[in-house]
Amino acid sequence: MKNSNAGTANGGGILARAPGFLSKISIKEMIPVITLVLLLIVSGFLSASFFSFGNITNLLRQNAGLVIVSMGMLMVILTGGIDLSVGSMLALGAVLVANFSLTMPVLAAILVTSLILMCLGAFAAYFVAFRRLAPFVVTLALMTMARGLAFIISKGTPIRIAGDSWLIPFGNGSFLNVLPYPVLTSLIVFLVIMFVLRYTAYGRIVKAVGSNETTVRLSGIRVSLYTFSVYLISSLLCSFGGVISAARAGVGSAQVGTGLELDAIAAVVIGGASLTGGKGTALNTLMGVFILGLISNIMNLMGVHSYYQQVIKGLIIIFAVLLQSAKRKGG
Repeated sequence: MKNSNAGTANGGGILARAPGFLSKISIKEMIPVITLVLLLIVSGFLSASFFSFGNITNLLRQNAGLVIVSMGMLMVILTGGIDLSVGSMLALGAVLVANFSLTMPVLAAILVTSLILMCLGAFAAYFVAFRRLAPFVVTLALMTMARGLAFIISKGTPIRIAGDSWLIPFGNGSFLNVLPYPVLTSLIVFLVIMFVLRYTAYGRIVKAVGSNETTVRLSGIRVSLYTFSVYLISSLLCSFGGVISAARAGVGSAQVGTGLELDAIAAVVIGGASLTGGKGTALNTLMGVFILGLISNIMNLMGVHSYYQQVIKGLIIIFAVLLQSAKRKGG
């Protein structure tokens, strides 16, 4: 069991006081932040237009959905699980909210969409948490089901959102003409997840489950409920991501979100989280999202073909995993 969580299961340590925001942070934990800063500097030298307001705004808009989905992925990975369905669930959310917005108020459409996705998430969570099936297999099945439902509902054709719907200005407008609404939404989600993981007993127990599930269970805590809850959170955040996708594009398409689950996992891993659970922070996951986003953005500005971008992203993921291994061994 990791030393950082060793006190979690002894003498009620799971419910101990949360560490302060300004508590001592090691250089190893700051690696994603340092990497992001270095990438910003390099990007500024490589492209004169990188720091333009239009490019930065576009970068933030493009990654708003990934930020939201990655926060849900982080919660799942902290318990030692994995969620391969997030890309398909986002697509289903986009199709549902676009379809429902044609016949009901937008807020009602968002609420119904969220409830449907949470029901699907609960379906998968039941088999993972209570039937003890492998998360990889269960969420892979949900990934296939959600994508199929998205195509069935949309009949393979993007569903256009009504022009007078406030979803359109939400997807393309800005708060005080400065902060795009999708970015503001992702910022709120990030702050909520960061607060939950850092300052609440729930967040500390989620981490403890991934660190040593047996010890947490022997402490009298119902591990299955916490495992169940993180998949619900992930599905809820997928619905938010789907709303943003539909609002930005003006249509709900069953083809969006392809490969998003891999980007979300990559962002969490690059942010220093352990795929075995128990280790990871919302801030570093956010840094992981923007590291991926920065790399894609600067390569687009330099005219690098998307095929080469995929190869480079893969190498970065391997490097991040090797770095984690080196940190565990004290290298």
